[in-house]
Amino acid sequence: MPAPYALTCPDCGHDAPPTALWRGPARRTGGTFSPNAVAEGEDIAEQGPDSEHRDVGPVSVPPGQPDPYQQGYPYQGYPQQPWAPGYPQQGYPQQGYPQQGYPQQGYAQHGYQQQLPGYPQQPMVPDLKPGVIPLRPLNLSELYNGAVAYIRRSPKSTLGLTTVVVLATELLSLALQIGPMLAVGRIDALRDTSTDWALSGLLQLPGAAALWLSTLLLNGMLTVVVGRAVFGSSITIGETWQLIKGRLGALILLALLQMLIYGAIIGVLVAAGLLVATASGGLAATLVVVPLALLAIPLAVWIWVAMLFAPVVIVLERQPVGEAIRRSWALVRGDFWRVFGIMVLTGLMVAIIAGVLAAPFAVGGAVLEGLAGMYMLSLVLLAIGNAISRIITTPFTAGVTVLLYTDRRMRAEAFDMVLRTGVTPAGPADPNTTDWLWQTRP
Repeated sequence: MPAPYALTCPDCGHDAPPTALWRGPARRTGGTFSPNAVAEGEDIAEQGPDSEHRDVGPVSVPPGQPDPYQQGYPYQGYPQQPWAPGYPQQGYPQQGYPQQGYPQQGYAQHGYQQQLPGYPQQPMVPDLKPGVIPLRPLNLSELYNGAVAYIRRSPKSTLGLTTVVVLATELLSLALQIGPMLAVGRIDALRDTSTDWALSGLLQLPGAAALWLSTLLLNGMLTVVVGRAVFGSSITIGETWQLIKGRLGALILLALLQMLIYGAIIGVLVAAGLLVATASGGLAATLVVVPLALLAIPLAVWIWVAMLFAPVVIVLERQPVGEAIRRSWALVRGDFWRVFGIMVLTGLMVAIIAGVLAAPFAVGGAVLEGLAGMYMLSLVLLAIGNAISRIITTPFTAGVTVLLYTDRRMRAEAFDMVLRTGVTPAGPADPNTTDWLWQTRP
């Protein structure tokens, strides 16, 4: 693009060098430019290889063209020269002020997207929450809120099913404890453990085994309810039974395997204590058993956490026992301490709530136990208190476990993207579709 004006040398008629500068600001004198130098007698400063143009004198400006030095524009096509101090460069923002139409760099507000010029502002995408939890990795409050919400969404399936299983378990446990003692006339063995502690401990084992088995089965049943509640669907007790009955064998086998493992750990401690006590006395047995117990407790906790999700995998993913244990450890391994901490905190909360609910029955049982002929009634009263506390707390614990399993899959496998495929904008998703989503594997 040609320049609108040219600086020419009056002696030779050639253009002035591109790098020639006036030492002072120019002024118009009768249609020509002449240097108004800082001091009299100064010439144009020579800068550049062409030394022919040392004193160019007045310079012609075409009529109608603006004075370049008065307007503040540089020559078109020539390098831009420094501007006079105190005059901002036209067409560009002054330093310290953001240019109009562009966001100021480094000052975007947190939580808002920075709009680029020429592009519309993109809206923030809200969390997708078709059911009791948002379909993204969960925090602690969302886990607990979801565990409560699924109970409120399907109270008949959760509390009703829990009531049936817990009452049956308490009756079976009570019968296993009291029945043999009534048959042999040794009901006092349950009351006074100091007379025969070995017999009293053996009497507690059948009830404890029944409690362990029933809790694992109940958690498996409630897993189905939680799986439906994630998508906003409810389920009846009949539908729950239809989905869980094919997995009862695997759940029972898992419960027996866990009891065998923990029984082996306890058996090793007891056997070591008895052997050392027989050979060297009680003090030596204590010195041996206590360190072994300190090693056995972390081992038992590690096994508990490693197998935590195995019942959920058996029910939702329809896997056999061995694969369920491997899968559970694979999910826990990446976030062991977080899973452990959440379950310990949940256990403390459940223990406090259960203690508060069972406290009146425990006090009543203690009073009746001291009365003649009321020992059997005190056992029944204690069983009622335990049943009530379990009916309230077991669904919550099961909900936290299933939702924590879901959270681990979303964090480790991006499983939330799979769950989103089962969401429908019209309402609760089709259960025939969502039940199969849990079986997808990375």
